[in-house]
Amino acid sequence: MKRILMILAVTTMMVSCKNKAKDETKVLSASELRDSLQFAKWKEEKARKAATTVNTPAPVAEAPAAAPKKKGWSKAAKGAVIGGAAGAVAGAIINKRNRAAGAVIGGAAGAGVGYGVGRAKDKKDGRY
Repeated sequence: MKRILMILAVTTMMVSCKNKAKDETKVLSASELRDSLQFAKWKEEKARKAATTVNTPAPVAEAPAAAPKKKGWSKAAKGAVIGGAAGAVAGAIINKRNRAAGAVIGGAAGAGVGYGVGRAKDKKDGRY
């Protein structure tokens, strides 16, 4: 029974720790960035000229600012949850006399370690 629980815990940790990027941000090269900036300037100039050539000046309606896209859970939060769950399972398995106390202590320790690892990944990705 212990082997089955240990194998289940290790398998759960391995499966849950796979991180796949859902949406990858495209990095523009210098020439692409320059071209996009030139296009934006050209578009502004065209809009300005169109507004001045009209006989009756009409207010130019600006598009509302788009709301920032939600990014979902941070890696720190995911790490804390996964670490807490894995730590609770490991703590309950290790402490045979008082499984509840082992689960609480292991869960707290696992959540702390998982948060630290996730926070480091968030900093590396530029989320914080």
